[in-house]
Amino acid sequence: MSNSEGRLRAAKSFLRSWMLVISMTLGVGVFLILYYVPSLSEAEKVYSSLARELQPVFVGIMLFLQFNVTAPADLKLHRWHARLLLVQALLFGAFALLAVALSGRLGLTALPQAALLAECAMLCFICPTAAASGVITSRIGGSLQQGMAYLLLSDLLATLLIPVIIPLVHPAEGMSYLQRLLVIGERVFSILVLPCALAWFIRFVFPGVQRWLARYLGWAFWVWGISLMLAMSLATRSLVLSHTPFWIAVLIALVALVTCLLQFWMGRKVAGRFGKVESITSAQVLGQKNTGFLIWLGLGYLTPVTSVVGGVYAIWQNLVNSRELQQIEPSRHL
Repeated sequence: MSNSEGRLRAAKSFLRSWMLVISMTLGVGVFLILYYVPSLSEAEKVYSSLARELQPVFVGIMLFLQFNVTAPADLKLHRWHARLLLVQALLFGAFALLAVALSGRLGLTALPQAALLAECAMLCFICPTAAASGVITSRIGGSLQQGMAYLLLSDLLATLLIPVIIPLVHPAEGMSYLQRLLVIGERVFSILVLPCALAWFIRFVFPGVQRWLARYLGWAFWVWGISLMLAMSLATRSLVLSHTPFWIAVLIALVALVTCLLQFWMGRKVAGRFGKVESITSAQVLGQKNTGFLIWLGLGYLTPVTSVVGGVYAIWQNLVNSRELQQIEPSRHL
């Protein structure tokens, strides 16, 4: 191996290990520079607009590359899937009930700030699995196929439960359950259905193309890095523009940290008895969240400040994954 090849391998290994940190730093840094430098205010608006448009596109590409190597027969249901769904549903329901109680609507003393934090925790628990979960899961020894199956199941769970529970926490007139179901279902599944349908159409109609595309599964990691940078810019923008009081922001950050660590831990515990691969996969699909959906849900259906928890959760979950990637043997990155 020549010196140039060795340096290239070392550079790729470094980028793979630190991709999360680099993407997060760039995402936060680019937005803050554009936002706080007066002469760049127009550039910030253009950048944020492009980020909103392009981030779902990169997520779709990521999902397409993962579904391309995942046959319909691979999406089998496992016992740990059911247990994890039950954990999500119970935690969501418990914190929704706590939020209602703290709001004073059950005859108890109203504690608005505590109710706000309960709502933040509630959102963190019901939020569907992140599209990028499979990228990390497969790199740290988990099962891409089992993870993709749970991704679909968690989206279905959120779509069915949120229209029932959210109106109890934040009563609102003018929308029926079916209307909420359709709105949330469109948001949850729109980014899933097209990549999945396209990937499976190619698999069955053009198998040669499918095999050729399968060679590029590794590109999903780099696409995810770009998607993460844009997502962090949007999350930072949401936090800055929310004008959340500092101490409230700190408490929300703590809620996000606790719920993030708890879900990674619970994921490992729930599936631990089924094997190491299942334990790793379960931790990732429960701990990694679609924080863009979380932000949208907070802004659209709850107190807008709850959307802040999505941006902060994105930071914590990616720090956890960055640590996990760095612990992998260097040979796994080459």
